[in-house]
Amino acid sequence: MCANIVVAEDDAKQAELVRRYLEHEGHAVTVVEDGRTALETVRHREPDLVVLDVMMPGADGLDVVRILRAERREVPVLMLTARSTEDDLLLGLDLGADDYMTKPFSPRELTARVRTLLRRNRRGPDVPPATVSAPAHASVPEVAADDEVLTVGVLRVDPLRHEVSVAGTPVECTPGEFRLLAAMAAEPDRVFTRARLLEELHGFDKYISGRTVDVHVMNLRKKIERVPRRPARLITVFGVGYKLTDPAKNVRHASS
Repeated sequence: MCANIVVAEDDAKQAELVRRYLEHEGHAVTVVEDGRTALETVRHREPDLVVLDVMMPGADGLDVVRILRAERREVPVLMLTARSTEDDLLLGLDLGADDYMTKPFSPRELTARVRTLLRRNRRGPDVPPATVSAPAHASVPEVAADDEVLTVGVLRVDPLRHEVSVAGTPVECTPGEFRLLAAMAAEPDRVFTRARLLEELHGFDKYISGRTVDVHVMNLRKKIERVPRRPARLITVFGVGYKLTDPAKNVRHASS
């Protein structure tokens, strides 16, 4: 799987290390030293993936990922950070990064995470269903026709078109958010553990903390719930995980 990758890293030694390992994997790598150049390069070349350092001159990595997502660019972003607090790490995911690694890191783990992100992105909505080689445990069905849209009450998830709506109102989701929502919409009222949802994000490559799932759930609630702090659709099952349900159905059952 050869890809065009942009590496934005102002530490020359670190950038050279990342470049050499990625090129050894067969990827074409472009290295830039600051956030503004990273933005210009992504806009010009539309790479398959961006490896993005958080602390850079011009515009830092958080600014870059914020701008990329505001421009609706869905290129996968792997962030590199020396920051170790949970809030800092989760902020990058909240802004739209797909994964992060804290420095110092293993170059072999970096290449493994890159492979995971590239595989996930290439299993996206533009890949014809017949060519998708999903793992045997995957719960998102292959979609062959327009009528195979997933619905949970007024929530509508269209895997073919990669579209989500609530009561007819379109909802913009990141690739990670969409995969989790589609998995749960395929099996309404099933309780998904964090480990199970991580499999939807990364197949068998379980490198990321379960907190990644929590961040995606938090963001989804902001988009699909009427009152995100009191979710009625995307529910926490304490001590287990999450489930997607139809609030109207639950109200009918409670009143009967």
